[in-house]
Amino acid sequence: MIKLLRIDHRLLHGQVAYSWYGYLGVNAILIANDRAETNDLMRTTLNLAKPPGSKLIIKSVQDAIDAIKSGKADKYNLFIVVSNVDDAYTMASSLDCIHLVNVGGIEARADTHRFHGDSNINLSDEDERKLRKLMEMGKKVELQMVPSETVKTL
Repeated sequence: MIKLLRIDHRLLHGQVAYSWYGYLGVNAILIANDRAETNDLMRTTLNLAKPPGSKLIIKSVQDAIDAIKSGKADKYNLFIVVSNVDDAYTMASSLDCIHLVNVGGIEARADTHRFHGDSNINLSDEDERKLRKLMEMGKKVELQMVPSETVKTL
């Protein structure tokens, strides 16, 4: 069961590894990131950041989609983390079992603006369009850095 799909450009770090992992009560974290799948240093760093006793799975976005569709991930309560809106859109629009997309930290780029003045959430017009499209598909989209923070919506 997929508990949450989160967007966070840092992927796995203290806020994600401890706050969200504990709050969600999951038993596995799936990092869906093309770069992380092939970068040994990044994989090692992500493994060091995972909570003790947790299972960490690192796959490309497409391999993650394929694994979930095949049923290989059915034995886990999954917390999925991607680094950007594009990857979240690809996953959520490809998988009916993803009902909630949580937008966390998204780094500033030349084409982005701070969402409602939040310095941690930077969205381009295209990012907002894709998130709204997910909402039109029936997905819930929430903006929230940590579980104790008030949820914001688009």
